[in-house]
Amino acid sequence: MARKPNYSFERQERERADAKKAAEKAAAKAEKRAAARGETPSEEPQD
Repeated sequence: MARKPNYSFERQERERADAKKAAEKAAAKAEKRAAARGETPSEEPQD
């Protein structure tokens, strides 16, 4: 017997994966941009 599909959950999982991939891509892009400027990217905001 096949399971009942849970479309909303599956969609949320796809969106979460896409958001994670986009965040990783943005972080890599920011790191590359900072390296081109000769800066070091900081994870923590400075006071």
